Amino acid sequence: MGKGNIELAGVAKRYGDTVAVAGVNLKIPDGAYCCFLGPSGCGKTTILRMIAGHEDPSDGEILIGGEDTAGLPPVKRRTAMMFQSYALFPHLSVRDNVAFGLRVRGQSSQDRRNAADAMLEKVRLSELADRLPGQLSGGQQQRVALARAAIMEPRVLLLDEPLSALDEQLRLQMRTELRRMQQDLGITFVHVTHTQMEAIALADLVVVMEKGRIRQAGGARDVYGAPQDRYVAEFLGGQNVLSGKVEQVNGASILVSAPSMKGIHVPLPEKRHVANGDRVDLAVRRDHIHLARPGAAPAAGMTNALGARVLAVEYQGNFVKVVLEAGQDSEFVAYVAEREFYADPFDVGDMALATWSTEESRLLA
Repeated sequence: MGKGNIELAGVAKRYGDTVAVAGVNLKIPDGAYCCFLGPSGCGKTTILRMIAGHEDPSDGEILIGGEDTAGLPPVKRRTAMMFQSYALFPHLSVRDNVAFGLRVRGQSSQDRRNAADAMLEKVRLSELADRLPGQLSGGQQQRVALARAAIMEPRVLLLDEPLSALDEQLRLQMRTELRRMQQDLGITFVHVTHTQMEAIALADLVVVMEKGRIRQAGGARDVYGAPQDRYVAEFLGGQNVLSGKVEQVNGASILVSAPSMKGIHVPLPEKRHVANGDRVDLAVRRDHIHLARPGAAPAAGMTNALGARVLAVEYQGNFVKVVLEAGQDSEFVAYVAEREFYADPFDVGDMALATWSTEESRLLA
């Protein structure tokens, strides 16, 4: 087994009568970039702290590299944690901050300096080695904190909301930096965030949580593009989520009616059984919606259609967000490519025909 693979087996954490984590099972491969994603209070940081050894599980086992970590302190687990605050020593130089853990281990001054300089080169901070943390930008401070954690050669690096303190431009820059460093170091990263696009951009494995439970875990593209249930589809965004009634079952597909929509064709997954009259949830990606003028012939393959009034038009740079009225108190959103939209733009109040293919509809659990 890989040295940095993690297995959570029935892991639970209770604080008195409060259940923070409820029997989680998960395998994280060695060398993976894993993001735990969910709203505040969903249990993701508690899981991170239990992997680190800062909390003990109430039930279950945590294995790292196949070894049961019960009772092992962080240093014995060979995990390192990087906190939101970075916790750099203000009176120590960048080099000495990075080398601090090696000093605690008792390594010689020259060995510490050599190792710190090699690590600073990896994070592209060599020219700042003699500066104090207060003389660095937020992004540079984060790279120092990352280097200080990585120099201890952990099997697993744990990151608790590492980008939350940065402005938008720096967050995007540091996302690239984190991914590059993870690939260079080749170790397992476990990263906690509440920001959907951060998780999708970074992770090999995205773990979506709610109320102490895992709702879905998988590759970023799978979780974003193929959510299993309504919670994941709505939390990740980018999907129109509809509720409707099954009108007809046609072997490999079903016909569903929803408010303002009749006859939505939806593929029926294997081993999924539905009957006429059942209530179901379904999703269709916003960027898979094609807009046309009412009365226009639908594009080839566009089997589903919704005629609705345009409520809002928002320019988003590379696409235009068009919000349509879809029944009482509900909206249907299309993300239209910029060039396509401005070839025949819609205004608020216009009627539009939103169309999509059967294959773009997804039945949710």
